[in-house]
Amino acid sequence: METDCTRDDALMNVLAPLPAGTRLLHIGPHKTGTTSIQGALFAAKEQLPAHGVEFPAHTRHPMEAALAACARPAMMGDTVPTDEHWTKLLRQVEATGKNTSVVSSEFFADAEDDATIARIVEQLGGDRVHILVTLRPLAKIMPSQWQQYVQNGLRMGYENWLTHMLKKAPYEQPNPSFWRRHRHDRLIERWARVVGPERITVVVVDDSDRGGLMRTFEALLGLPDGLLQPVPDTANRSLTLAETEMLRNLNKEFRGNELPDELYSKLVRNGAVMHMKNACSPSPEDVKISTPAWALEAAAGVGAEMVERIDGFGVRVLGDPALLAAVPKPPVWEAPAEPRIAPEVAAQALYGALAAAAAAPVRHTSAAKARTVHQTSSKELVKVLCHRCLKKLRRH
Repeated sequence: METDCTRDDALMNVLAPLPAGTRLLHIGPHKTGTTSIQGALFAAKEQLPAHGVEFPAHTRHPMEAALAACARPAMMGDTVPTDEHWTKLLRQVEATGKNTSVVSSEFFADAEDDATIARIVEQLGGDRVHILVTLRPLAKIMPSQWQQYVQNGLRMGYENWLTHMLKKAPYEQPNPSFWRRHRHDRLIERWARVVGPERITVVVVDDSDRGGLMRTFEALLGLPDGLLQPVPDTANRSLTLAETEMLRNLNKEFRGNELPDELYSKLVRNGAVMHMKNACSPSPEDVKISTPAWALEAAAGVGAEMVERIDGFGVRVLGDPALLAAVPKPPVWEAPAEPRIAPEVAAQALYGALAAAAAAPVRHTSAAKARTVHQTSSKELVKVLCHRCLKKLRRH
């Protein structure tokens, strides 16, 4: 496919940085390396200004600000984002002055209409804003996105979910956000209508080049090679099939008993699941989430359509778009193993839920958020539990 897109690896070595003072807005979408980039930028936050670059957010991921800007709801049971979240981020960006600044949140991909996108761009700096989109093949996004939806209350099994997303028009149930985020040609088209194709860079992530995305960000921001480094983040790891199935069945019970969403957020997602992720590492014996061949082919077909349309937009593309349309080679077929949750994993999930129910938030200063349960030591949690038990006993 002959285009004017920049995608030769050799060119990456001479890729010109964006103009000084650019406000780089990385809009994801989800499952395209966003967490890795956000963690690396946040870890290098104090070193960036020496190179004329700022990471203005005070947290790794300004999710609440992005949700408020796009007028999107919070995750199930979480506190509803307010305009103050967005206004605070805007003040932080404004404080960067003439330096280049970078804002990254995959939730900006949820902006649905031109008016919302135009407002976001204008408030961030108008002509100074440059949009960065990172893309991966749908076949690699789908299993990760499914288990993420399960962490937000989804009760549908993987193959059934794939059938709805790929075979049941208009492909909006049970998760209408999936194609709003991952019909990547339409995502790019929405933003290009507002800012123009010359102010959009698309990066096709190559999973075989583990440091490629970091190096691309360094080149675009004019940073020294190697400044951005991956930061281990167990809290963001994907769930195994057994963990996801356990959670999916819990979701059925949760909904069947009409429990409040706030309880789900506190006890399940930020209690059981978060503690399980941090305390238990997947083993090679864990059954992986496997995408059937028909879905791999269907996803590659959609990818080919997207590549053809993106090619006509006139945006700059870094990387190889053909990766988005390739049909992955399915693994050698074996009789499917039964996904069984290990007793230790189940125990850690239960402990996380109990600890979330019992632990009081740790008070914090403006410089740091309250620690969540999984960041609090077992010794501290036991103290809280004992204190609460004693308090109840004294009442009787």
